[in-house]
Amino acid sequence: MDTRKNVLVQKSETILDRLERLSADSIWAHRASGLRGAILREMAKVEVTQDQQPLELLLTQGYTILNHAAKEIPER
Repeated sequence: MDTRKNVLVQKSETILDRLERLSADSIWAHRASGLRGAILREMAKVEVTQDQQPLELLLTQGYTILNHAAKEIPER
């Protein structure tokens, strides 16, 4: 696997971990559940194909969800 794929897989694993930790009370957690499945499917595909764009787009969506979920966290 080339370096770019390695980085993409590492980013995917990080996003998956963080999406999984969203509070179940958050609307964003519900949206993240489907996205996690899609990311896992694309990670498997990127191992055998050269097409990395779908996974990159899903990661962008993951960052967006995390950003919105973070805005729901109350300040102390």
